[in-house]
Amino acid sequence: MKFLKDAGHLFRFAGLFVLAFLIFLVVRGYVVPKTFGEYGHYRGATIVEIAARPVKYAGHQVCENCHTDVVAAKNLGQHAHVNCEACHGPLANHANDPASVTPALPDTAVLCARCHTASAAKPKNFSQVDPADHSGGVPCQTCHNPHNPTPGADPATGAMPPAATAGTHAAPDPKTAGGAK
Repeated sequence: MKFLKDAGHLFRFAGLFVLAFLIFLVVRGYVVPKTFGEYGHYRGATIVEIAARPVKYAGHQVCENCHTDVVAAKNLGQHAHVNCEACHGPLANHANDPASVTPALPDTAVLCARCHTASAAKPKNFSQVDPADHSGGVPCQTCHNPHNPTPGADPATGAMPPAATAGTHAAPDPKTAGGAK
């Protein structure tokens, strides 16, 4: 045992390591929730907690049951696959009691810019504008029907009058098509 004669410092270090590991296990027992790991790397109680929250979104099917005129116009436009609550916000309360809960109309000058502000990262065929140059802060619904935003389109049929976009929506500038620089 001559080789262990000067190994006292190694035993002290190993003892500290074991002590630190035991402290870690005790702290982990207090910090990590009991239901952690029941369903993978998650807290099992989360499912019950989320299910207990009140419903905020009604779903586009509920909106479409009452607002058939809007659905008809929307299905003809480029927003056909955008769900109602993506723009109008959570509407479960309105769906439950339409007479007493009237949703606020969104500010289209701000709302439309969320998706349609020009960016080189967006696909070239995606409608993009520089809001300041395009409208000067005028709300989008002044010229566009938000449910069928094709400029000048008849909201019911989607038909374009021949001179509807003359001067305001000319051919895209090749330098900025697909996104502003």
